[in-house]
Amino acid sequence: MKISLKIFLQATFLCLLLLSQIPPSSIISLSLPLLLIYLVYYFFFKPYPVLLLDYSCYKPPNNRKCNFELCEYFVKKTGSFTHKSVEFMRSIYNKSGLGEETYAPPFIFQGYNKGSLDFALLEAKEGMFTAVDNLLSTANMDPKDIHIVIVTCGSFSPEPCFSSLLINHYKMGPTVKAYNLSGMGCGSGILSIDMAAHILRGAGRNVQNALIVVTENISLNWYFGEDRSMLVTNCIFRVGCAAAIVTNDPSRRRDAKFQLVHSLRTHHGADDSSYKAAFQEEDNKGNSGVSLTKDLIRVAGQNLKSHLTTLAPRVLPLSQLVQYVKSVALTVLTRGESKVMVPDFTTAFEHICIHTGGKAVIEQVGKVLKLEDTVTEPARMTLHRFGNTSSSLVFYELAYFEAKKRIKRGDRVWMLAFGTGFKVGSLVWKALQDSNDDRNNPWSDCIHRYPLKCW
Repeated sequence: MKISLKIFLQATFLCLLLLSQIPPSSIISLSLPLLLIYLVYYFFFKPYPVLLLDYSCYKPPNNRKCNFELCEYFVKKTGSFTHKSVEFMRSIYNKSGLGEETYAPPFIFQGYNKGSLDFALLEAKEGMFTAVDNLLSTANMDPKDIHIVIVTCGSFSPEPCFSSLLINHYKMGPTVKAYNLSGMGCGSGILSIDMAAHILRGAGRNVQNALIVVTENISLNWYFGEDRSMLVTNCIFRVGCAAAIVTNDPSRRRDAKFQLVHSLRTHHGADDSSYKAAFQEEDNKGNSGVSLTKDLIRVAGQNLKSHLTTLAPRVLPLSQLVQYVKSVALTVLTRGESKVMVPDFTTAFEHICIHTGGKAVIEQVGKVLKLEDTVTEPARMTLHRFGNTSSSLVFYELAYFEAKKRIKRGDRVWMLAFGTGFKVGSLVWKALQDSNDDRNNPWSDCIHRYPLKCW
């Protein structure tokens, strides 16, 4: 039997209303049954907390590393770009913040000028199967114990879908619930965790485990035209994938790494400039690509501010909220001469995983939130080491914190990501254990080189 929180609160309100009509002498005798009702709800109907049991980030083999020389060789070999376009991409790459060890899809190393469906599936399988294999091993989880599968891939949606591919590969049970998200953009990693959390909370005290796989696909999405707004994606997007298991099983709390404290999604697609800020379309010669408009950075900053007005009251300490309210009142009284203060979000979180969409995006988020370079360091270093892996980025950042052993039990971690549409998503985690050594951490072989002195 399940009782929703809304129904329970309505029933409690009615009880209080009845109590207000009863003489004080009788209230004491009735308060004990009311307390008993609360205890019954707490112990028998309140949903179990949502726990991040473990996660895994895919690190391709070394022979898939894509340095600048290889990028330029591939671009010229295709014969699809004019000299001006090659020069433009060289300029973007040099300013992108990417290093020499990011990873490219398989077809580039097989002598082909373009990807194919087979290569796209190979790229997907390599990333997903490797990440999930490592995750099931470290989380000590049998595939048959997975009740929910959620896969998100923005730009590639084959038949059968990726969730079915995983169910087939791992021979999961027939009652597993499968969800496949597409077209959600770089913020879909956070959105898929939020979706899993809502499903698990809706399950009440019915114990369930959810497998979330967050990936993207480059093989069929290289742009071979001359539109500069679309050429940018060739320069910054790289191969990556993450997998995570979230559960509401209280018996796994000792094993879990984090507990989900808050999740928030805001959608700003009603605004035309936000909706069109990143858009898949064809150029005037019929070449398809994703256009990243010049308005993207402004839109990201504007919608981030809107998102924060909803998030701030949930996470900021009282002292920061009081100062913020004072600044708003002062702004009204001075008719705009005094500016509204930006709350210090570092007072709410020990660690922040900023969406690593590109150097300009990181700088814009840092500017809006007034963050020091030490706070944006994980985002900048993740962009340098792995490039823009789209929706899985925030998990590579979390792995950076863990590789540095910076996370301590009780620390609060904020994941922040943007997605086409335009969407902003936040997850707030509480660490349940200190960072420990993990042989599958994607930073394990290079963390000693980071952070870089210059970027």
